[in-house]
Amino acid sequence: MANNYLWIEGIPFPTTTVGDLRSWGNQFVVRDEDVIILSYPKSGTNWIREMINLIHTKGDPTWVQSTVMWERSPWVETQIGLDILENQKDPRFYISHLPIQFFPKSFFKSKAKGIYIMRNPRDIIVSGYHFWKAVKATRNPDSFEEYFQWFIQGNVAFGSWFDHVRGWLQMKGKENFLLISYEELHQDTRASAERVSQFLGVKLNPEELSSVLKNVSFQAMRDNKMSNFSLVPDTYMDHSKACLMRKGITGDWKNHFTVAQSEAFDKLYREKMAGLPQGLFPWD
Repeated sequence: MANNYLWIEGIPFPTTTVGDLRSWGNQFVVRDEDVIILSYPKSGTNWIREMINLIHTKGDPTWVQSTVMWERSPWVETQIGLDILENQKDPRFYISHLPIQFFPKSFFKSKAKGIYIMRNPRDIIVSGYHFWKAVKATRNPDSFEEYFQWFIQGNVAFGSWFDHVRGWLQMKGKENFLLISYEELHQDTRASAERVSQFLGVKLNPEELSSVLKNVSFQAMRDNKMSNFSLVPDTYMDHSKACLMRKGITGDWKNHFTVAQSEAFDKLYREKMAGLPQGLFPWD
């Protein structure tokens, strides 16, 4: 597998992405019962996936402890994911990192539930640097400075974070679209789980909710081989270079950014996010 990208309309994608995204996006049928996790990579996708899977089973951990997460909720823009979804019964759970313009058109006319999780882009840079250097379907950075430059130029998997977030924010306020942040999950996991379960129309009793919270903790997920990426085949990931469950904290960017990088990023952030409502992001 080539350590580079699949370039489509000027945006780099992992080489595992289906080649003709436009045709696929016009053909793939999103069902009303589907539950879709939408995110820019390294935004807390796997955390919210685990939470949704556990809410679906009302806190019973059997499913998350016996089935690898990419079979429970596959990436819809990969052929492997599409093959898995063909055999899934409703409700189907799946993930996409696609920018909004590439996502299947049928979603926007459906009643399918979409949950977009976002995260402080500074922390995404740090998490991405540590993770992508092990992934064989993308270009691997040699240094943090190199990855930082790629990120601010949008030359990383799935393109510009700024464009991705601004694109999906167009869905804000829709009845079947929930916006949540990694920081919210971190600050109050219980309230976040209650919010997600309410959005999904699942009522959890106190015991069920406690079980969800217990099994979505960083330690529980790190110890669960079905959720910690340790079973990802070596053809896709070099496990000697990175692991999925690294720190599970917010603000780690402060341990990595130089003063110059911080100033450069702040300037770019102000330019790119100009015009958006104040208070939209918990990290601002």
